[in-house]
Amino acid sequence: MPEQLADVVDPSAWTCPAPLRDQPVVVMGHGGGGALSAELVEQVFAPAYGNAVLASLADSAVLELGGARLAFSTDSYVVRPLFFPGGCLGDLAVNGTVNDLAMSGARPAYLSAAFVLEEGVELTVVERIARAMGAAAGAAGVMVATGDTKVVESGHGDGVYVTTAGVGLVPDGVDIRPQRARPGDAVIVSGPIGLHGVAIMSVREGLEFGVDVASDTAPLADLVAAMLAVTPDIHVLRDPTRGGLAASLNEIARASGTGVRLQERAIPVPDAVANACGFLGLDPLYVANEGRLVAFVPPSAAEEVLAAMRAHPQGAGATLIGECVADHPGMVVVATGLGGTRVVDLPLGEQLPRIC
Repeated sequence: MPEQLADVVDPSAWTCPAPLRDQPVVVMGHGGGGALSAELVEQVFAPAYGNAVLASLADSAVLELGGARLAFSTDSYVVRPLFFPGGCLGDLAVNGTVNDLAMSGARPAYLSAAFVLEEGVELTVVERIARAMGAAAGAAGVMVATGDTKVVESGHGDGVYVTTAGVGLVPDGVDIRPQRARPGDAVIVSGPIGLHGVAIMSVREGLEFGVDVASDTAPLADLVAAMLAVTPDIHVLRDPTRGGLAASLNEIARASGTGVRLQERAIPVPDAVANACGFLGLDPLYVANEGRLVAFVPPSAAEEVLAAMRAHPQGAGATLIGECVADHPGMVVVATGLGGTRVVDLPLGEQLPRIC
C-alpha cells in the first residue's frame, strides 16, 4: 500500500458486512436464521441441554405427556418498527408461535406472553400491541392463558419485546419433521414469498417501491388441518421466517440427507418483492415470510394436497416449486430460467436484521 494512502486508510478498522464465523462475541448474524444461528445452537445450546427431543431441531418439540402427544414451542419477537404495513409486534408474536406449532401438525390451544418493556415507552403503544395480540389469538382459535411483564431502564431495550410460548395437540398418525423428507416428494409453497421482509424494510428505511407492500403475517393452523384432512402422511412442514425459503429448505435437506431441486420460474415472487430485491441487491429466497409454509408431500398425494391448499384463504396462491431428490444430498439447487443451475446455500447471517 502506498505510504501516503496508509496514512489515511487503516485496514484493521474495516468491517465485513457478513459477520466472520470465528467471532468471539455475539453478532447480529447469530439471530438471522442462517449458518451462524445453526452454529450457535449446535455448539452452545445443544451441548448444554443435550437431549433427544431438542436434537430434532424442529419448529416445535413433540412430547408424550399423560398419554397425549403435545407440540410445544417458544419464540421471542424483537421486530423494529413495532407497527408495520399488514401487522404489528402483537399479531406477529401470536401468529409466529401458532405457526411453529402447526408445522408439527398440531392444533394450537394455549399461549403464554412475556413482555419486556423499556422505561419511557408510551402505555398506549403497549395497549395497542396487547389488543392486537388478543385479536390475533381469537382469529387463530387460541387462548393467551398466562404471562409475565418486566421493565428495563431507558436505553436498555427497544420499546417492547415479546416472548410467546405455546402448546397444542398432535393428531394420531401424524409425524411431521424435517428428517422425513424423501426423494420424490413434491415441494409446495403456500403462496407468494418475501412480503414480510420487504414490508418491514420499506417502513424502516423509508423506501418507496411504487406499490404498497403489506406483511403476510397470518395463522396457518387451519390450512395445515385442511392439508392433513387429505393425508396425514405429510412428511415435512416449515414456515420460512428468518433466512427465508432458502434457509428452511437447506435445513430440511441437511436433516434428511436428501437434495432439493427447485424450478426458478415456478417460485411465486410478487413483482413488488422482485423489484425491491433487484433494487437492493437481495435474493427473494432469503427474505423473511410470516404467513407462508413450505411442504414436502408424497408424490401420490401432491395434487390433492395442492388443491386443498388452494381452496383455503391462506393457501390460495399455493404452488408446486420443485421436488426432493437423491442427488446432491444436503444441498438445494435452482434450475434457472436460462437453463442453468445455481446452488442456494444456507445464508451466513441475515440480509435484513430485526424482522421478527
